[in-house]
Amino acid sequence: MHVVATAGHVDHGKSTLVRALTGTDPDRLAEEKARGLTIDLGFAWTALPSGRELAFVDVPGHVRFLKNMLAGVGGVDACLFVVDATEGWKPQSEEHLRILDLLGVAHGVVALTRAGAPGGVDGDDRAELVELARLEVEERMAGTALAGAPIVAVDAPAGRGLAELAGALDQMLAATPEAADRDRPRLWIDRSFVLRGTGTVVTGTLTGGRLTVGDRREVVPGPGPSLEARPLRVRGLQSMEQSVEVVGPGRRVAVNVTGVAQGDRGTVHRGDLVRGAALVRPLQWEAALVFDATLTLLPSAPSPIGRNGRGAFHAYVGSGEHPVRLRLLGSEALEPGQHGCVRLRFPVPLALMPGDRYILRDAGRAATIGGGTVLDVAPVLRPSRARPDRSVDRVVAERGWVDAALLERLTGERRAPTAGDRWVVDPAAMAAATGSVRAKVRDAGPLGLDLGELDERGRVALGELVRTGDVAMDRGRAVAATDAAAGTAGATLARHPFLRLLDESPFAPPDPAAAGVDRSELGHLVRSGLVVERDGHYFSQQAVDRAAGVVAALLADHPQGVTVSVVRTALGSTRKHVVPLLALLDALGVTRRRGDLRIGGPRLPAPVGGP
Repeated sequence: MHVVATAGHVDHGKSTLVRALTGTDPDRLAEEKARGLTIDLGFAWTALPSGRELAFVDVPGHVRFLKNMLAGVGGVDACLFVVDATEGWKPQSEEHLRILDLLGVAHGVVALTRAGAPGGVDGDDRAELVELARLEVEERMAGTALAGAPIVAVDAPAGRGLAELAGALDQMLAATPEAADRDRPRLWIDRSFVLRGTGTVVTGTLTGGRLTVGDRREVVPGPGPSLEARPLRVRGLQSMEQSVEVVGPGRRVAVNVTGVAQGDRGTVHRGDLVRGAALVRPLQWEAALVFDATLTLLPSAPSPIGRNGRGAFHAYVGSGEHPVRLRLLGSEALEPGQHGCVRLRFPVPLALMPGDRYILRDAGRAATIGGGTVLDVAPVLRPSRARPDRSVDRVVAERGWVDAALLERLTGERRAPTAGDRWVVDPAAMAAATGSVRAKVRDAGPLGLDLGELDERGRVALGELVRTGDVAMDRGRAVAATDAAAGTAGATLARHPFLRLLDESPFAPPDPAAAGVDRSELGHLVRSGLVVERDGHYFSQQAVDRAAGVVAALLADHPQGVTVSVVRTALGSTRKHVVPLLALLDALGVTRRRGDLRIGGPRLPAPVGGP
């Protein structure tokens, strides 16, 4: 299926033409039928002679309902541009053409309506007027994306020209690329309503991916940054009034959603499912308030835009209308007819991606002044430094380190991590990180750097240094490759000053903090087995072995067991140190505790003479 929007001046016969082509009246509101004037979006569909399916989004032509027109042209593949042959080109014809051109709608067919209607023209006069209208349309469309579009004269009430118009639409759509499936579905909501017995239904044109019954979705903007805890669920799908299990991109679709709450905070409310919101897959889009984009200012724009973008502007993106603040990037002013870059700040977060189009209107003058393309989602540089484009490498360079999942949300493109299992890193940023880690390893000396001193990025950079051979790992510490080759780390550790203090007072060891021992070095001494810790007390391995021999000698004389006091006296120590030392011997199986006594354990060594 292709989705085609109508366009053209008010009362030029757009709805009449859609009704004649499809058999469906797109004017669904009672006020529209009473006034004979399209006010809001209308929808209809048909099959063309080739069997190709076509859905129409019929838009209002009156200037007062332009925002409704703009809500209908986002995400369409092509347009049916309607001009009344008896009235010719009109102001809204021009504005609609400029909007379609700014949105990049490059496929279309022009219908010259009322070419033989009662009160219109007939015979030679009709042929001449139609030819004049044709020439005017060709002239107006020259230089736009719709230049060269086929032009078909029709008289819908009489059925004249309808077959030729259907054929022209068929040929046009045959040359129109089908909507791409990027596995990144997004549905801009253009209608939301409640059906008794069904629940909440939203409609829109699906782009970017598929929808399947049972899918989990979230709405952006919504009540919070993520609705993962209580997401919406797709309960049912309809396309062309037929229930389906799955629908692909490029189709009009009605989605019955469940999970809409009445008052719980953090859940989706019916008021969140409004025109301009989008249904998206959770955690796949980076909803943001600020975007960098191109801006083409129309030659008809009433005035230039200054650097600070003073004025009241509305941006139309997807199916929504939003007041925006605007700041020029890289220039002092943008004159009518010129191109530049701007930073747009929206009042609510939107699910946009590079390549999305928008229309800019001057709210004070009620005039369309330009439009452009989103380049950067959630930019990080100040406006004075920003030079946006659609390059993924630029996004990485400006951020230095980017989580691969975040990069996909920002750009819509998937990149494999270049460092670790999650990071995409700019080469300059990686060089800076490895340089910093290399300096820390050097400053740590032969003993090496404790990994606990590095954050996640530092550990990733360390991994790069180990991979290239600049740094080696020695018993859990990072050392310079030259030190590792010489084996100096282990030798340095064996000469640590704290070991000398423990040797000088084996059974009344000093407190490491009071002795000025670095915590990371202390941990490494323990892991290497040179120091043994129990209940916050630290002993040398030699002290533990000597204490085991002394206790073995005491038990040889007192096989019924010895008390803490006896051991304390034999070691010449204090209860403060002997209690944890005996607990250590219990844990090693040297002794076993029985009440207040210690008796021999399965690993009791042979007795020695004394401490």
